[in-house]
Amino acid sequence: MPVRRDRTAAAAAKISRPHRAAGRRDLDMGQGDLRGRTLFITGASRGIGLAIALRAAREGANVAVAAKTTEPHPKLPGTIYTAAEQIEAAGGKALALPLDIRDDEQVGAAIERTAAVFGGIDILINNASAISLTPTLATDMRRFDLMHAVNTRGTLLCSKLASVHLARAANPHILALAPPLKLEPRWFAPHLPYSLAKFGMSLCVLGLAGELAAQGIAVNALWPRTVIGTAALQVALRGASAEALRRVRTPQIVAEAACALLKRDSRTFTGQFCIDEQVLREEGISDFSPYRDPSVREADLLPDLFL
Repeated sequence: MPVRRDRTAAAAAKISRPHRAAGRRDLDMGQGDLRGRTLFITGASRGIGLAIALRAAREGANVAVAAKTTEPHPKLPGTIYTAAEQIEAAGGKALALPLDIRDDEQVGAAIERTAAVFGGIDILINNASAISLTPTLATDMRRFDLMHAVNTRGTLLCSKLASVHLARAANPHILALAPPLKLEPRWFAPHLPYSLAKFGMSLCVLGLAGELAAQGIAVNALWPRTVIGTAALQVALRGASAEALRRVRTPQIVAEAACALLKRDSRTFTGQFCIDEQVLREEGISDFSPYRDPSVREADLLPDLFL
């Protein structure tokens, strides 16, 4: 199967849907499902970002895969092109966009390209994140700069530039993969540089929810109750035992919760810090066994940071 790259103008015209330049799009494209809605997802080449993309694709969504990986990584699977192929195989439409989230011009161009191809943007998922669970004295400042640039600054930049298009959508959402704002020393002392960068995403949610409320744009955060088993986690937790790495849930639980949140009314559900398990309970789902290794008991799952 040929690798899918950024679409030509002819292909773009073929898949674009009408978009109202002034005012909002018709409300029948709103809360019912994700069919025909356009998601711009940062860091969607693998892990939680890809899981959200595939879950939305199953409902017929359009997905812009905005990430840095264009060539196979020696330790981490997936590229923006393999992700795009999976999204289309799942029933969605995909646009693979090479993106360094630290580059203002690249972010702006990617957002404008997405709006041009799909006729607008309905949803922004701020998923891209850099992690280093090291204390201050063991953290190179270049590593801190990377985490701040990707996590906090990247979230703010994407939200700023996408909001112009989101304001025209029927049920616009910004969703950040960020923790609840619990300012407790135990969540800062062991890995202060990462915590500063990650809680920066949470502060973006808090501030933008108020700033964008008048435009009807929901801004919420989603965080997993347990550690999520991704390839990036295995790299971050080098040296952890195989037994410990089994005590996790799959990214699909976060994806299921994310898609449920994205269907809620953006004008009434905003400024919330949600936990995946609680979101699914509110949706009537209480059996979480499909999201873990059958050999691991629910009680033995590792709780995630910041909870």
